[in-house]
Amino acid sequence: MSTTALTSLPRLHREGRAVGITSVCSAHPEVIGAALRLGRDTGQSVLIEATCNQVNQDGGYTGMTPGDFRRFVERIAGETGFDLDRLILGGDHLGPNPWKHLSPEAAMEKAEAMVAAYAAAGFEKIHLDCSMGCAGEPPALDDEHTAARAARLAAVAEKHSTGRPVYVIGTEVPVPGGALEEVEHLDVTSPDAAEATVDIHRRAFAGAGLDEAFERVIGLVVQPGVEFGNQNVVSYVPEAAQALSRRLADLPGLVFEAHSTDYQTGADLRALVVDGFSILKVGPGLTFALREALYGLDAIAAELDGDALSLKPAMEALMLRQPGHWAKYYPGTAEEQALHRHFSYSDRIRYYWALPEAKAAIDALMKRLGDKALPETLISQHLAAAWPEVRTGLTAPTARSLARAAVTRMLRIYAAACGQS
Repeated sequence: MSTTALTSLPRLHREGRAVGITSVCSAHPEVIGAALRLGRDTGQSVLIEATCNQVNQDGGYTGMTPGDFRRFVERIAGETGFDLDRLILGGDHLGPNPWKHLSPEAAMEKAEAMVAAYAAAGFEKIHLDCSMGCAGEPPALDDEHTAARAARLAAVAEKHSTGRPVYVIGTEVPVPGGALEEVEHLDVTSPDAAEATVDIHRRAFAGAGLDEAFERVIGLVVQPGVEFGNQNVVSYVPEAAQALSRRLADLPGLVFEAHSTDYQTGADLRALVVDGFSILKVGPGLTFALREALYGLDAIAAELDGDALSLKPAMEALMLRQPGHWAKYYPGTAEEQALHRHFSYSDRIRYYWALPEAKAAIDALMKRLGDKALPETLISQHLAAAWPEVRTGLTAPTARSLARAAVTRMLRIYAAACGQS
């Protein structure tokens, strides 16, 4: 598998060519399938990433190890006819975060085992994130401690990798899993802070004898001023990030990686790529689009057969029985929490789709609708974004096609922003 689509990004930016890549951060099979089908149809490489909490040597919340996740994605690639030579797998926020309740040394030993598993499974892109404090430490560490721990993990990756992975450093974003509060404004990373992060990591890598590995650091995670809360989105303001963008001229071989780009407009995403934020990470926005489509199909089913909605009540009951994935993220009254459970931009309902009860509810909905063509008028009413695609023949008016098209529609916005359409 080739990482050229990644390693070429810094050169393309320096040449004034605004080319980026979408980082699909999801373990949902429909999301991964949509990304691979679009890559197949456009001939582009596809970057799919797993986070430290989602996939690790202990299984994470998906129950998958890195090796399992690779096999999972490759199976979907085989089903969609996607060329594996254009698949890039990444590990996001790899560090001690899942075990930060442990002592620093114990947490780092777990992080080392995780990075070794990712490297041995052939993940080509590694984001090193050791910014969080462990037991007895401040919540956030300074650059020196962060970089030293990142170098320690890079040494593990180099030892266990099946190839020559590329690295991303820097962590000026909320912890994996999302922000814990509503956000109204974000300070853009200062140019000096970005350059200092690179310099400190360079020295840490050199001190560990990893000069050659540091040459494969292609990305720096910074805060361009984009984020989303449960009910609001902070949009990209190019003027606020121009000083940071210009500093890339002093950081040869690097581009910026932008996290939490979900729900930005196509114009904003394109502006991010033009400004050197060449790696656009998206996850909740894709499953949010899928949930919208599934709930729309549930409403269409109720119109057609006169019965009640089935999917939303089933998901509500499931989330109330198992509140661990949403309770601390959704403050407010009982009514506000009920709204967030289903319609929050944070989309923490995504943690439930893989559970047997959710799968059974979706299967029941699909059986209810069958493979028949759904009325265009009901598609217009409940899935309005799909109506033009149905009218022009781009999307078949069937339940499964409409669900998949919702994810593909979002991915096409990213592809256009990255100069891939």
